[in-house]
Amino acid sequence: MIAYLKGTLFRKEEDRILLLVNHVGYEVILPFFVMTTLENMVIGDDLALFIYYHHTERQPAPILIGFNSETEKEFFQHFISVEAIGPLKAVKALTRPISDIAEAIESNNAGILRDLKGIGARTAQKIIATLGGKMGKFARSPGQGGPTSDMPEKFVEKVLEVLVTQLGHKTAEARQMITEALERSSAIATPEELFDEIYRGNGVK
Repeated sequence: MIAYLKGTLFRKEEDRILLLVNHVGYEVILPFFVMTTLENMVIGDDLALFIYYHHTERQPAPILIGFNSETEKEFFQHFISVEAIGPLKAVKALTRPISDIAEAIESNNAGILRDLKGIGARTAQKIIATLGGKMGKFARSPGQGGPTSDMPEKFVEKVLEVLVTQLGHKTAEARQMITEALERSSAIATPEELFDEIYRGNGVK
């Protein structure tokens, strides 16, 4: 089973990419919230993804679904445990940051869940009934900004640009550093705090 892939971006489409790993191309489907993090990537950039491998008797051809972190993958696995939500439906439904969805589940906010693509009122209630009380680790703490929803895109992109253009990191490496830093500390509120956390995690003082 494939759980992790690291290679170079060979092709990028609306909802999937082709990742070249050791001269083998892997088609990887990406949820919308993951695809948005690849907006500035170009063909040939290095990229590493955690993989959810889907293969059943009804679906003999393996499907690879990619995530930037193990936390995102873990959330996805919880989400598809809900009755009537399979992996492909979940990929299409996850159009918002996982922290937003987790908070909606924990606060019984069916309205936000109904706004997800392909999720109706009945399914929204099933999600809450199945996952309620289990989403705390994926939601933001009260009074804190989430790593993906409250953090403006320009905020993260500014840090990404500095890491790549000024500090010499590759784009995929820089994105991974940002993701890990935001997962370690959800209280980050400025670019400076994000830089501090990135280099603290990499052992640089």
